[in-house]
Amino acid sequence: MGTHTDDLSERHDNLAPAERVVLSYPADLSDWGRFQVEKSAFVAYLRKTKTHRIRQGDSWEEFVGVGCCGSTLDVPLRVERIEGGETFGPETEVEWEVRGACGIQGGWQVQSEGGPNEV
Repeated sequence: MGTHTDDLSERHDNLAPAERVVLSYPADLSDWGRFQVEKSAFVAYLRKTKTHRIRQGDSWEEFVGVGCCGSTLDVPLRVERIEGGETFGPETEVEWEVRGACGIQGGWQVQSEGGPNEV
């Protein structure tokens, strides 16, 4: 049997944490969605879980909440800039930018007036 490698993350204990990471989300993310990604608990989650090497241009979808009927909202995030390191760390400053709309859909009315795309 071969050795299993975790090719999903490029995890390294010796990666230097970045001083600052600028992330973006799409312009058509709702106010509720923006509140979810910009709050300190979500930033703390990213600092704790994104321990792999990140580069400018990297993108991924991140779960931010569940609607009243079980619908989930996954937000596409993208690294716009990374300064002073290669990964998130406990002290990494996170800044947010808005990029072009991408047609994001959330699927519920209750948590955001007028629906998930109401900005």
